[in-house]
Amino acid sequence: MVEGQEGVTWEQWVALARAAEDAGLDALFRSDHFRSIVRGEPAGALEAWATLAGLAAVTERIRLGTLVSPVTFRRVSVLAKVVTTVDHISNGRVELGLGAGWYEAEHDAYGLRFPPLRERLDELDRQLPELIREWTDDDAIQPKPVQKPRPPLIVGGSAKPRTVRAAVAWADEYNTVWPTVDEARERRRAVDDAARAAGREPLRFSMMTGCVIGRDAAEVRERLAAFKAVSGNDRPQLAGTVDEVAEQLRAYEEAGVERVMLQHLVHEDVDMVHVLGELVS
Repeated sequence: MVEGQEGVTWEQWVALARAAEDAGLDALFRSDHFRSIVRGEPAGALEAWATLAGLAAVTERIRLGTLVSPVTFRRVSVLAKVVTTVDHISNGRVELGLGAGWYEAEHDAYGLRFPPLRERLDELDRQLPELIREWTDDDAIQPKPVQKPRPPLIVGGSAKPRTVRAAVAWADEYNTVWPTVDEARERRRAVDDAARAAGREPLRFSMMTGCVIGRDAAEVRERLAAFKAVSGNDRPQLAGTVDEVAEQLRAYEEAGVERVMLQHLVHEDVDMVHVLGELVS
């Protein structure tokens, strides 16, 4: 999971995507923001879906998606068409994470309306079924996505009622961010309980969290120093050698996490992507 708003160049995107594919990773997700959050100016963002369209053309296997696209950025019909286009370019490898949005400063900078949270959540509730309708039901809207019945939809949050309700009604996966093991277990239980009450199968449960990994202790120390230089924080939630991070991830797996998007904040370090591959080899 790469924070694209932190000045990732096109050349770096290609290197990261090809490294992820070579390393045997399942997917490459990117944030969908227009303005830097961590590094500050002049770091900025290449547009998320235009980037994914380009990466779809230069990769063959990895899945590609956003975590997450704000409902405030694009009209829903435009978003549906863009995702369908990337799905065709990738031959069915795209996933859409959709959320209410939160970063007011980027909306101000680009002249985008930033309504109160309740309105943004209402818009999320409106856009999710409309995406599905345009992808599956409306014969006047062509072409349909390559994936059948449609590309996977991901909704995220901290398992509060509004996002859980939206996910259970329309999505395939619930993603939560930076949880402790106990929080992951509690959030998984809340999502499962809501799915059961709605009479549907459990959603896939995933998380996004920061990670620094190395082949040995010296490499970990070097990467933690680079992480601190970029973020100002001493360490992310997951840090250590391959064996140490694998052990940390097993605790999350036992808590019910089925998929993990590992945030790679020092995007210049392409070699760390290859090290992440050792977790799945």
